Amino acid sequence: MEDLVQIKYALDTFYFLVCAVLVMWMACGFAMLEAGLVRTKSTTEILAKNISLFAIASVMYLLVGYYIMYSSDNGILPSLGMLIGDEHSLADVTAGGDEAPYYSSRADFFFQIVFAGACMSIVSGAVAERMKLWAFLGFAVIMTGFIYPIQGSWSWGGGWLSELGYSDYAGSGIVHMAGAAAALAGVLLLGPRSGKYGPGGQINAIPGSNMPLSTLGIFILWMGWFGFNGGSELKISDVESANNVAQVMVNTNLSAAGGLLAAMATARVLFGKTDLTMVLNGALAGLVAITADPLSPSAPGALLIGAVGGVIVVLSVLGLDRLKIDDPAGAISAHGSAGIWGVLAVPLSNAEASLVGQLIGVISIFAWVFVASLLVWGLITVVIGIRISPEEEYLGVDAVECGLEAYPEFTLKK
Repeated sequence: MEDLVQIKYALDTFYFLVCAVLVMWMACGFAMLEAGLVRTKSTTEILAKNISLFAIASVMYLLVGYYIMYSSDNGILPSLGMLIGDEHSLADVTAGGDEAPYYSSRADFFFQIVFAGACMSIVSGAVAERMKLWAFLGFAVIMTGFIYPIQGSWSWGGGWLSELGYSDYAGSGIVHMAGAAAALAGVLLLGPRSGKYGPGGQINAIPGSNMPLSTLGIFILWMGWFGFNGGSELKISDVESANNVAQVMVNTNLSAAGGLLAAMATARVLFGKTDLTMVLNGALAGLVAITADPLSPSAPGALLIGAVGGVIVVLSVLGLDRLKIDDPAGAISAHGSAGIWGVLAVPLSNAEASLVGQLIGVISIFAWVFVASLLVWGLITVVIGIRISPEEEYLGVDAVECGLEAYPEFTLKK
């Protein structure tokens, strides 16, 4: 019996770690997606942001974030402490709680780190091409160390939202909508890219530099999402958990497919063309939407949830443009609008969730992250500024912030 327990422990720990690696690989997906959707002169900086934010998330989540998220006592205000030099150790802080000692707490810690990084990655694409690199990195410190973990403690940490019955299996609201709320706050203070909007409601398209790269990014994200949702089952060593993981992965895949096809059809109807950027964000919206509960729906139900997300993301992108909210990657729509839909769709298939509980969760998480982010972005604006000058924007953030080009062989020299 003891040998069986050890085998199950090893298996669940290994599964958890593999899923965490898949989620970490999503950082590459975000980087490729965003690099393809920005202009050539902004590519190097977007890559620098994406790899740097993951390092920052890893450090800040070690120092304070993980402790805040999983050591609070069911309140609104989190417990403060550090995993280094604190009386608590990683072994004392496990996301699964006292009833989940079936995997290494270090594996759990690693899994939670990559979620924090994914949340911050959402912000990167929305503020692309006109934000100072170090302003972004400064915000990443506060976002991954404090803003994200505090609201995470309300639900996954056993806090007041969890007590209220808020249900969010893998984070449509906790991770994706939270990232979109932080991005929206930054975009509103930052303003649109030069030339994006003209007089009389004119909206000027600013094409991305590399659609093959963006498509690769979505494939990577799609693959990584199997770890994102599948790993959130937390174990696989018994029949029920193994069946749950299989159901989660099937539903995750079908929702992405539904989102992609629905966005493709919607774009065709509205534009008369098959807009690849909408197609890609449709798949992403489907993935985000099902993340709140990839276990309860039937396979056709997951397909439908994703399809609704695909329609929503197209309409949301168009709506934000009319409001002159410039989001080069469509991140606020794909993660925010689709994330809200995913959270509110949970009661459709999960009898344990209520619409009221889900609504309270959406409102409280969005309000906290948006207001806190607005304050932090505002403080950074006062201290160092967040936007580059018009002259620097014309040259491109690559030259201004990084001093090198992503595609030097294809740049015309004077």
